[in-house]
Amino acid sequence: MITVKHIDTIDGIKDLIFEQTYNADIDRTRSSYCYRGMRNVAYDLTTSLTRNCKGSYAELEQPLLDNFINYARIEDPSINECIWKAMVIGQHYGLPTRLLDWTHSTLVALHFANSEDNQDKLSKRDCVVWRIDLRDLNRNLPPKYKAYLERKNTFVFSLDGLAEVAKDIKQYDEDMGDNAMVCFEPPSVDQRIVNQYSFFTAIPSGITDLEHFLDTHTENTVKYVIDKHLRWELRDILDQLNINERMIHPGTAGIAKWLARHYFVKSE
Repeated sequence: MITVKHIDTIDGIKDLIFEQTYNADIDRTRSSYCYRGMRNVAYDLTTSLTRNCKGSYAELEQPLLDNFINYARIEDPSINECIWKAMVIGQHYGLPTRLLDWTHSTLVALHFANSEDNQDKLSKRDCVVWRIDLRDLNRNLPPKYKAYLERKNTFVFSLDGLAEVAKDIKQYDEDMGDNAMVCFEPPSVDQRIVNQYSFFTAIPSGITDLEHFLDTHTENTVKYVIDKHLRWELRDILDQLNINERMIHPGTAGIAKWLARHYFVKSE
């Protein structure tokens, strides 16, 4: 089920930041939670592939990927070796895919929830942070997928691990049906993925409404709705914690975005 929690105080933000899960098996705090921050509470949990290709996403996904692989070979000749690798690289550069971005860091999720192209919108609309529990997702997986995770003693798949159990998209969709999906950690193709502590869920074609799936197939999903009156204060606190574009998007572009926001003047 999905639990909706409204946050309208900084104390509520503290509770979100420090929520973790204790693993008694190893006597360590090893959280199984992943987060996704979104700047507008009205936004749905939909993939870029669905937003771009609408109701034709199932028919257009494969030719979209095939063409990307064909044209991207000039920079990466090995891109055709694994469909999941091609999908990750495509997502990284803006290609519409079935992948949905998550992070293991509450602070990174809060950064994305409180980042606006127009900073005046910070005080105009509530934002949201979604939390999923990987233990929830993994309980629904087919046996061979569970066996891989148990063998590797992990909550998430690696790219090679996902390719090991699902060699292509068709097989993955057949395995998952409409009641399961995989979360995997992408390879560190650049520093941005490392800094963002990134993970991806690969949404099967059988799951046409992700929020309905989470509501009916999970127990610990939480939708944190952050009040718009809190966003400017939270944005400044995140900057003081060095959670900003300079760190999240390392390089000249990130520095420029950070400085533009740092010197932004609020409208009256």
